[in-house]
Amino acid sequence: MNDTAPAPISSSAVPGPVSRLGWAAVDGWTVARRDVLHWWRQPWELLFGLLFPVLMVLMFVYLLGGAMSVPGGGDFTEHLMPGMFAMVMVFGLGETVTAVTSDATRGITDRFRSLPMSASAVVVGRCLADMLRSTVTLAVLVGFGLLVGWQWHGGAASALAAFGLLLLLRFAIVWVGVYMGLVMRGQGGITVIQTLEFPLGFLSNAFVATATMPVWLGAVADWNPMSSTVSAARELFGNPSVGGDPWIAQNPLLMAVVWPLALVAVFAPLSVRRYRGLGG
Repeated sequence: MNDTAPAPISSSAVPGPVSRLGWAAVDGWTVARRDVLHWWRQPWELLFGLLFPVLMVLMFVYLLGGAMSVPGGGDFTEHLMPGMFAMVMVFGLGETVTAVTSDATRGITDRFRSLPMSASAVVVGRCLADMLRSTVTLAVLVGFGLLVGWQWHGGAASALAAFGLLLLLRFAIVWVGVYMGLVMRGQGGITVIQTLEFPLGFLSNAFVATATMPVWLGAVADWNPMSSTVSAARELFGNPSVGGDPWIAQNPLLMAVVWPLALVAVFAPLSVRRYRGLGG
């Protein structure tokens, strides 16, 4: 299979008032389109990525749900699904690291670097492609959640805001994954990242209240960015939620915005700088 995409257009080669930022976006979309075409030619990779969260929902709802309850009362499925939505966003970290590392190992990244294109296009294209895939995955999981009994109780605006916060978390995780993929080359680094996804996801309020954990562990879980997004999504969806006494647990909507923006502010520039320095 041909892994290359149509040659991007260099901003430096285009006369006139067109901004470099605009042509960087064009180059980035060209790179993202390559990944979209790859999914079309090998759809089983995308299908497996969609199957995993569905199986997770089935396991928690039908195998473990009967033994679990929400502190303070409420439907467990409605309590669970916002946590599952956030979990899928965080578990996309391994997919991003794998894709970036694979391109670097096969020499595709070096081929892109040899083209007269924006220096940020490859990492921006990777981000666009992953966000498209994550949006599809979230939509499928939402549909399946409705089938197993989940629903939101607020208005459409609140629901859209919750979905926006979930995708904002994924956007931040993408940039973390891009940077790690550029730094950690080889299967060993991928395995480490995929292994760390589970404690990162489960060490949160996605499935159990942090108040039920040992004090020190609950504090760590409260400060997990995923916990803020889960709590904010539950609040916006009108689903059963379990708050807490710490300041961060009392301000989930604020922190569900602050955490992802802070991660992007750190890892987006690091990713572009790392890409520019490859082979240097």
